[in-house]
Amino acid sequence: MEIATIGWVWLGIMIGAIFGIMVSGILTSGKQAELESENLHLIFIRDSLKEEIFRLENQIKPTPRKKRNLKAKSIKIGK
Repeated sequence: MEIATIGWVWLGIMIGAIFGIMVSGILTSGKQAELESENLHLIFIRDSLKEEIFRLENQIKPTPRKKRNLKAKSIKIGK
């Protein structure tokens, strides 16, 4: 083989590798942006749920009802 042919092969490999890296970077950038936006959404949901838990834990308990003072009615069993 001639040295010129080997040079063209190496040049093609280099250009192909650079082009492949660029294409893979472009394709994964969209997916990365989607994952980052989902991550921000999940952080917002987590913070909202934390606030809800703290709000529910700090509620004042209702006062218990007063006991009724009912006297038992006289019950007649049989005659």
